Order: sequence, then structure tokens, then C-alpha cells
Amino acid sequence: MMSQNYWSPLVKTLVPYTPGEQPKVANLIKLNTNENPYPPSPLALQAMQQAVGEGLRLYPDPDASGLKQAIADYYGVERQQVFVGNGSDEVLAHAFMAFFKQNEPILFPDISYSFYKVYAGLYEVGYKTVPLNEQFQIAVEDYQQPNGGIIFPNPNAPTGCLLPLAAIEQILQANPNRVVIVDEAYIDFGGQTAIRLVHQYPQLLVVQTLSKSRSLAGLRIGLAVGQAHLIDALERVKNSFNSYPMDKVAIAGGVAAFEDTVYFQQTCQAIINNRTWLTTQLEQLGFDVLPSAANFVFARHPQQDAAQLALKLREQAIIVRHFKLPRIEQFLRITVGKAEDNQSLVTALQAIC
Repeated sequence: MMSQNYWSPLVKTLVPYTPGEQPKVANLIKLNTNENPYPPSPLALQAMQQAVGEGLRLYPDPDASGLKQAIADYYGVERQQVFVGNGSDEVLAHAFMAFFKQNEPILFPDISYSFYKVYAGLYEVGYKTVPLNEQFQIAVEDYQQPNGGIIFPNPNAPTGCLLPLAAIEQILQANPNRVVIVDEAYIDFGGQTAIRLVHQYPQLLVVQTLSKSRSLAGLRIGLAVGQAHLIDALERVKNSFNSYPMDKVAIAGGVAAFEDTVYFQQTCQAIINNRTWLTTQLEQLGFDVLPSAANFVFARHPQQDAAQLALKLREQAIIVRHFKLPRIEQFLRITVGKAEDNQSLVTALQAIC
């Protein structure tokens, strides 16, 4: 403990985020970190290859204006309404600093993305968790209380449950004076983006990532869309932290990924189809599966211990995510893979259950 004498006092209090396991094992069926089973757009790969060259000796565009314009064009907003960062985690971190250091605690679900508590600790932001209801859904009425801001994933993670836009509007209408962040990492797998509400609600910030639906988790591109005054605040924080978070290769790949709408739609639909099949198979095996609009399912078996199930699957070289947390300790979060991976999972579970 002697070495901790050199630490800032705040560092001693931090409880860091624990990312999903990235094992280095051959022939593994990896269904634990919600990565897309399909490769990135061929056009994105080509654009990134073309970006690798002598020009890398120069700094990238600090504003990433080409990427912002591609996002703006895709969603039908102005470039000044778009912010980009090194993964949506960085975008969220900047948003916590920009909007959530208030006198009252922020609100987010008790079962949600665990990085929210980490950011709150890092930036010394007070928070209050709001329990999901018995169906593991966000109850809109619970967000009509004093707060310093609101954040929630939609679809929620790790449950996969979707909140319709009408319900999001209820939250926005009840909280006109605080920033409401809708974290849409999985929205492309079955939901409607809240970006279409941005022009109506000056307090709304929508955050997305290219890690999931555009198969670019290894590239690290996140974005936010909101009215210009919110984006200005994010730019202030970003340029007080790192003026060049987006490299030239990432910018090129991101632009092409947004332009290749045909490939994007095909791969999203394939995952949706595979999710439907997997859900049906799991239910036939006796699992309770929450309704998912994400690229994963959240399931429990009334006669099987989740931790033991995860261990037995690992013995079959199949990895899923198990959270040792209150209320969800008997659930497994299972990423939707390719058809053959899903079949291997079901075959293994048939032998176990």
C-alpha cells in the first residue's frame, strides 16, 4: 500500500469498469461482448487501406469534419449538431463532465451499463439508481423526480429491452431543465433512434457507436447528436482533454461505413433474424428470454444455475457473459452470433439442460 501514497486521493476511491473478457484461445465461440459476427463494410475496409500512407505523418483533422458531415447527412441533421469521439465511452465521459456536475444527483437504471457508475466516481457526480420494474423495463413515471440529469441505454443493457419513442418523450417532457442522454449503442437492431426528437427537445443528447451495428469495435468511433448548444459544451470538454481523438484511418473508415447503407442494412437484418431463431430455441429449452431489440439476448433457466451454465459452456469452448449482480445473477447475456455459432450454442445447451 506504500506506493498508493503517490496517488491523488480521488484515485484511491475509484472502482474501474471491467470490460468483457477477450480470451486468446483458438476455435472459440465468443458470445460475451456483443461484437458483430460479420466483418466491417468492404467499402470501409477499402477506405481505411487507402488512408494508410505517407499522410499519417500529419495530424488528422481535429474537428473530424468529414465524419461529422457523413453522420449529419445520414441522420438529416446539421454538422453543428454532431460530436464524435474515440468510442462512445469517451463521448459519454465527456458528457458526464459537460452536463452532469450539478447540485442534484443524476438518475439511471439500477440494471444498466455499469460504466455510468464509474464515470460518476471519476467526475464526483452524485447519482441515484432507479429500479427497473418486475418485467425488467424502465418505468417512465420513476423519472419524474428532482435530478441533475438522466441517462439510460435504449435498448437497455444488459437486458435488451426497448423503450419506445413515446415513452422517451414522456421523460423529456417531465425534465425540461436537465440534460437527458439516450445511449443508443444497440438501437439499429430493432428500435427507432431518438435523433428524430432532437429538434424538438433542447435538452436531448443521443449517443451512438460504430462498434456494434457497423462492425467497427476495433476502430473506436462514437458519436453524439443534439442541438448545437449541447455539442458546443462537448467540444469544450474534448478540446480541454484531447484535440485529436479521431485518427485519419478511423475517420476514413467511419465515413465509408455510413455511406454503405446496403451492407449495413443486410448485416443488421441478418442479426435480427438470428436473434429471433435463437430466442425461439432457448424458449424451447425452457429458458425465460427477455424481449430484446439488441444484438444479444438476456435469458435465465428456472432449473439451471447461471454461473454453472456459463462454466459448462466454457468447457465446450463457448463463452457467454454472466453478471454476479443483484436481481440478475441468474441471467446470462448471450451475444447473437452467426447461424452456425448460435446452432453450436443451442446444441451444447441441449446436452446440458
